[in-house]
Amino acid sequence: MEIKCVVLQESTSLNVRVRSRTCLCTLRSHPPGWLWCKDFEDDLEFLLQGISEFDLLNGVLASEVLVHGPLAFPIGTTEDGHAFLAGAYYGQGRVIVITHEGLLRRETLAPVWNNALYWLDEGRNGVVGVVPDLDDAFNLFRQSGFNCEKTKIRKDLSVFVCTAYSDEHVQEIQEFVAEGGGLLIGGHAWYWAQTHHGQNPMTDFSGNKILNKMGLSLLGKIIGEGSYKAPVPSQAIKDTYHFRHLLHRFAGHVSEGEELTEHEEECLKKLGGDCTNYLHMKAHNCPAYTQVVSTLTSILKKSGMPQVSDSCPVKSPRDHLLLSVGAEVYKVCPDPDALLPHLIKDNPLLPVVYNNRIRINVNTAEGEEWISTGLYLCPGMKTYMAMPAKIVNKGWQIQIGCQTDRLHEAVLKRAPCVHERFPVTSEMMQVWNLWGGLLYLVAPPKTEVKDTQVVVQMAVPAPYYKSGVTTAADWSLLRSAPSPWAELEFDNIILTVPSDVVRNLERPDELASLWNDMMRGIADLAAIPHKFPRKERFVTDVQISHGWMHAGYPIMAHKCTAAELVSVAHIRSVGLWGPIHELGHNQQRACWEFPPNTTECTCNLWSVYVHEEVLGSNRAKADPIMAPEKREARAEEYAKEGKKLSSWHVFVALETYMQLQEKFSWDAFKKVFAAYHKISTFPSDNDGKMNLYAETFSQTVGMNLAGFFKAWGWPIETATEEKLCMLPAWTDHPMAQYN
Repeated sequence: MEIKCVVLQESTSLNVRVRSRTCLCTLRSHPPGWLWCKDFEDDLEFLLQGISEFDLLNGVLASEVLVHGPLAFPIGTTEDGHAFLAGAYYGQGRVIVITHEGLLRRETLAPVWNNALYWLDEGRNGVVGVVPDLDDAFNLFRQSGFNCEKTKIRKDLSVFVCTAYSDEHVQEIQEFVAEGGGLLIGGHAWYWAQTHHGQNPMTDFSGNKILNKMGLSLLGKIIGEGSYKAPVPSQAIKDTYHFRHLLHRFAGHVSEGEELTEHEEECLKKLGGDCTNYLHMKAHNCPAYTQVVSTLTSILKKSGMPQVSDSCPVKSPRDHLLLSVGAEVYKVCPDPDALLPHLIKDNPLLPVVYNNRIRINVNTAEGEEWISTGLYLCPGMKTYMAMPAKIVNKGWQIQIGCQTDRLHEAVLKRAPCVHERFPVTSEMMQVWNLWGGLLYLVAPPKTEVKDTQVVVQMAVPAPYYKSGVTTAADWSLLRSAPSPWAELEFDNIILTVPSDVVRNLERPDELASLWNDMMRGIADLAAIPHKFPRKERFVTDVQISHGWMHAGYPIMAHKCTAAELVSVAHIRSVGLWGPIHELGHNQQRACWEFPPNTTECTCNLWSVYVHEEVLGSNRAKADPIMAPEKREARAEEYAKEGKKLSSWHVFVALETYMQLQEKFSWDAFKKVFAAYHKISTFPSDNDGKMNLYAETFSQTVGMNLAGFFKAWGWPIETATEEKLCMLPAWTDHPMAQYN
C-alpha cells in the first residue's frame, strides 16, 4: 500500500512570518503515525539568523536534550549529534529549551536569545516574563529591547522564561504554551541524575514533567564544553540527527530493506540509547509514545534480536540498536510474552521449586547489601514474591541478575545491561527479567531486620553453598541444581561463578576455610575487625565494563577466572594476585591515597601480604614482577631519571612501600592504618596527604623518615621535617645509594 500526502501550513503575525512546511511523504507499510515529516527549515532559518556558532565554553556542563516529538527539532548540537538547544510546537504555542540555565545570561549568546524570543513571541510584542532567579538573563533581555518583567507564570504573558528545576507550576506552564504562549526554559538534568540514584530522570526530574509532553526531554548525559557550529537550515534534515526521523528510516530499513546512508548507520547506536531513554517515559496514555512502542515491537518481531554471546559477539550498529532496545521494549510492550520468542531463541524449561522461604536476618552498615536466595529465574520467567510488611516502602529492592556492569564497548558479548531491580512497594510483588538471573533481595544501608521471611512462588534452584548452613549432604544435591550460575557464601566473601565450575567441587568446606583465612588476612593488614561490615562479592561475567577485573560491590572478573577462584590447589600453588589486588582496592582510603600515583599501587600491599602471610608464598613467586633484580632495576631507573613523581606509580611506587615493609615489618603498616582510623581531619591535596603519611609513619616506627621520602621525590615540607627532627633519622635507607 502506498500513501502520498502533502500538508502545507502557513501562519503570519504582525512582524514575524514563519511558514511551517511538511515534506512529501511516501509511505508503504509504515504505520500512520509517521505521516508527519516536518523539516523545520523555515524555523531554523529564522532562529539561526546571524548565528554561526554556539559558545558553550568556560566551564559550562550542559545536558543533552532528547528531541522526540513529531513537532520538535534540534537547533544546536555537537558534531556527533547530541542536542543542547532545541525547539518544538506544542498546541498553539512554542517552546525552546537550552540545557544549562547559565547560558541564558551569556552575552556571546545574546543574538541566539534575541532570535528565540522573537520566534516565541510570534510578533505579539508582548511581555516577556522572567522568573526572579534568572536576574542576569532578565538584564540581558532588557538590554536587547524586550519588554521584560520579573514574575511567575501568568496567562497575560507572551513569553515565559524559567528554569527546569521546579515542578510547582507544571500544568499552568503546559496550558500557557498550548494556548499560544512561548516558553524559554533552561536547565540540566545530569546533576539530578547523579544525585538521585534509583529514580527515573525521564519521569521524576521536574523539568521533564514540563517538557515530555512537548516532545523534549532532558537527559542525564553531559555535553562537553566547546564551541559548536550552527547547522545550515537547508541541510539540517540530512546532517542533523533527529530521533523520530531516524527511527522512521530504520523501520523502513528493517521492513522494506531501504538502504541507510553512512551518516544514518553511524547514528544507529545513539538511536538505540535514545530509544531506551524514550521508553523510560512509560507514557502509555500518549499516542506518540504508544506508536513508537508499536513500531519498535514490529521491528523486533521482523528482525529478531541478536543472540549475543562470547562466541557470537555484537559488532554492527544495527545489532547494537536491536540489542539495547529489545529489553526495554519487552518491559513496556502490551504483550511481552508474544515478543519473548523473538528476543530469546534458546530458552529451555528448567526444573523449578515452589513456595521457597528465604529467611532474612540483616544489619547493614553504610552500603546496600545483596541477600542471596539460592534461586534463579529463567529469561522472561515471572514469579510472585510475598514480602513482609516491615520492609515494604522502606528502600528494599528485588534484584534479578548478578552481572550489574553496564557495557559501552564497540564489541559486545552480552547485552549492555542484564540485571533488573524492582522497589519493594507492596506485600505481593511480581518480578521478571528478560535476561533471567540469580534472585536477590537488596537491603538498604543502615537497616536492621531480624527473623522474617520472604516466600518465592516459583523459581529455579541454584547451586548455593553457605558456610555454617549447608551440610555436606545438602551440597551433594545442590551442586547439580539446574541454574547456570552458582554462589558460594563464606564468612566474609561471596563468589558467583558459572555452575559448571562447582559441579565437581567435593569439599566446599575446605575452600571456605581457605577464603576465610585470606579474608582475615585482608582485615588484619587493614586494621579492621575480622567480621567485615558487609561481605565482599566476586561476580564473574562473559564481559565486564573495564579491565581484566575491577573493584567495587561486587568485584567483577572475567568468566574464565572463575575456576581459579574455587580451586584450593590453584590458590595454594599459583596464588590469586589479581583477585586480592581488587580486594585491596576495596580497602584503599582517600586519606592515605595519592591518586593517580598510588591508585594501582597500594592495593598490591594486600596481594603481597596475603600471599606471604596466609598462603606462605614468597612475593617473587606470587608475581614475577616482584623479583629482587626487577625491583632494584625499577628503583635505580627512577633515581637516574630524576625521581619525578610523574613516574612514581604502580610498581615503582610499590617499591617505596616494600622498602618500608622490609625495614619495619608488616606490623608497622597495621599500626599506621590503625592510626589513620583515629584521625578525623585530613588534607585534601596530595602534597598535604603525603606529608601527613610521612609524619604518621615516622611517629609510628619512632624514626625520622623525612629523608627517605625525600629520596623518593616526595614533596616533604620544612614544617614536617621540624616535627620529626627529634626522632633518629633513617640514613642508610635503600635510596641513599642514589643520592
